[in-house]
This record gives sequence, C-alpha cells and structure tokens, in this order.
Amino acid sequence: MHLMGRLATITLLCLVLAVPARAATLLRDADIEHSLSQLARPILAAAGLSPSSVKIVVIKDSSYNAFIVDRRHIFIHSGLLLKMKSAAQLQSVLAHEAAHIANGHITRRQQNARAANTIAGLGMALAAATAATTGNADAASGIGAGISATAQRLFLSHTRAEEAASDLSALRYMISAGVNPQAYLEVLDIFRGQEMLSASHQDPYARSHPLTRDRIRAFKAQVTALNGTPKPDPKADYWFQRAQGKLSAFLRASSWTLRRAPKSATKDIRLMREAVAHHRKPDSAKAIATIDRLVAMRPKDAFAHDLRGQILLESRKTSAAVAAYKTAANLAPKNALILGGYGRALLVSGQHKSARQVLEKARARDATNPSLLRDLAMAYAQLGQTGMASVVTAERYALIGRPKDALIHAKRAEGLLPRGSASWLRAQDVISASKAAVNKRN
Repeated sequence: MHLMGRLATITLLCLVLAVPARAATLLRDADIEHSLSQLARPILAAAGLSPSSVKIVVIKDSSYNAFIVDRRHIFIHSGLLLKMKSAAQLQSVLAHEAAHIANGHITRRQQNARAANTIAGLGMALAAATAATTGNADAASGIGAGISATAQRLFLSHTRAEEAASDLSALRYMISAGVNPQAYLEVLDIFRGQEMLSASHQDPYARSHPLTRDRIRAFKAQVTALNGTPKPDPKADYWFQRAQGKLSAFLRASSWTLRRAPKSATKDIRLMREAVAHHRKPDSAKAIATIDRLVAMRPKDAFAHDLRGQILLESRKTSAAVAAYKTAANLAPKNALILGGYGRALLVSGQHKSARQVLEKARARDATNPSLLRDLAMAYAQLGQTGMASVVTAERYALIGRPKDALIHAKRAEGLLPRGSASWLRAQDVISASKAAVNKRN
C-alpha cells in the first residue's frame, strides 16, 4: 500500500461505550515507515525497547501531535512531521513518546481509562499488540482503530509528573543515541505559544502534553550542564529528508514540490520527489522517466522499485508494474506493504491465484490493513472461494468500523465454510465482536 490512492480511513469499533468515533486516516507507506524506523532505532534502543517491536505510524492530520496508545506504536501527525526542521527535532519527539512507553505511563493510563469507563476501545494499535502477544492475528483483525473524542482527551492526557519524568528520560536517550538534546528545546518552543490560547484553539499536542515554563527551564538547565553536544548524524539527516520529502510530495501541490525538489539533500531524494510530483499532476511520461532514473541509480533499493510499481500500476501499465513490484518484493520479502502492492498488481493483471498467495503472505504480517483485505477478498472471489471471500470481507468491515456489514458477511461465511475450520472460527470472532458493537450502538 502507498500514499497515493491508498489511504486507509479507520474508525473505532465501540467496545465499551456507544460513543461516536473520530476517523483516523493512516498514511501507510513502506518507504516512509522504514525511514522513520531508522530514525527511531537508536532512540528506542537507548530506552531499552526493541526497535523491531515499536512501529512509527503517520496519521493524516495537519495539527501538531504525537501520542501512544500501547507499547508497540508511536503515532505522529503528518503536520508535525512536516513541521520538523531536522532529524534531531523529530527524534526528540520520538524520544519523548518512547519515554512514556519505557516509564510505564501507558499501563497506568489504560487502567485509569478502564476504571473510568471512558475508553471506547484502542483499535488498530491494540489489535496489533494482541496479535503480537497472542499470535492470533485472525481475532485481532476484527477490531477497529481509533479513539473517541471523549476518550482521547482523557486517555492521552499526561500528568505534569509524567511529563517531567519523560523529559529527563528523553534527555538520557538522546545523549545515549548521539542526538543533540538542543533539538528538544527547539520542539518545545514550537508549542510554547499554545499555552496562551484557549483550550478550543490549542493544538492537540499542547492539550495532551502540558508545556510549562518550569519544564522548559528545567530541561534547559540540564542541557546547559552537558559537556559538549553531538554533531548531527548524516545518516539520520538522510532518513529524515527522505521521509519528509516523500510525505510532502504526496500531500502538497505538485508545483510546490517541483520548485523545492532541486534543493533536496541528495539526488535520489530529489528524483523520488519529482517522480511523485509528476505522477500526481498527472504526467505519466515524466513520472516514469524520472522513477526509472531513480531505479537505475539505486537498483538495490526495494522502496524505489515499490514506488516505480505504484506509478506504473496507476498509469495502467500493469505488466511492467507486476515486474517492478516483484523486484521490490524480492529485495524486501518480509515487508507487508510491499507485498500488498505486489498482490494488488497481480490481481489487476488477472493472476488471481498468485495474487491470493502473495496477499496471504502480506496478511500474515499485517492483518490490520483494510486495503489489503479488500484485495484479498477480491482474489478469493475471482477464484470461486466465496466462503473465504466473505470472511475476509467481514474482517475488513469490522476493521473500518462497519459492524452491521461485518455481521452480514461473517454470517454468510459461517454458512459456507467447514464448521470448526480456522476460517470458520475467524468468522465466529467477527460475529461476536460485531454483535457486541451493534448492541452498543443501539
């Protein structure tokens, strides 16, 4: 799945309270998520967290915010990512959120939220955590993502004590990772003016992360006491420029991107940005010519081939797209998003059996991707396996917060699949979760 034309709008299945859910649009892109993982790796390691177990996920939202809802995901708004001026600034945000995880704040807030009966469910993030801890991705796929507005205000709020503790922890992580802690102060300054606004006009980050003058002053004193500061890591800057460059190319006007692309940090980032901009205009000829130059420059870069596959597929050059995605999948055989793109290309080309096989591999690594589930259901339907098509469709509807539709398709699957089989049990999971959600809403 990629940014252009593949944005997954995910809403909450209300598991505790029947309250309206706020839609959250996730920007799932293999290249961007890989770049963010490279930036987060030294920070997470310094925090004593497994870099491979914590995923950085981007939400399409112009406001400045970052938060956690479990121990396995850090969510960051696209507006905040685009606002950052350096890799160190972004890493300071990641360090702060990692500190909340490492310090156990998420566990305490989950307990408080359940006691107050205000959380409507933790959605995609906790579904993924459930799959990781229990090994049952099938059951987890029946849970939606998102947090109700009321729940978010309480669940994502931090006490001043938590913030002070996270400040100190983040400082330690940044020093250990060789990241200049001055960047932390630069980020705090971005939000300093938010405290003077009324609550209705404050940015979500300011409301959930109280930024007091005392906190800033205390952190500044800690930074001043340090003996020297690390120099910027060129590798970190590259990954930051790559993530921010691709995100802005997809979200901002093509003319804006083409004016600024020549000033990109490296030639490959420039070509990537220009290829996306030409594709969005749309100018297929220039987009393909540009992405071909990028692939020639970086033939072993799976994400360059992945983007090439997307551009070709959306330019209706299906055979070439399949070949491009196949190369990307061979270079990154464990990347669920790349496998999902490859499966979609195979599906469009009419290779339904191969599409099903590839998409099942992708689903085994990420069962919470609605677009992937849609493509997989289509592959099963084309192969005449209506029971499997129904159960996968049911899971997709459950995931995007449409329990009534999920219930219809799960019941259909129940009647078509062998009783007691793994797929039949998946249908039972969706039926149980969907009935509960429907009852809550009624």
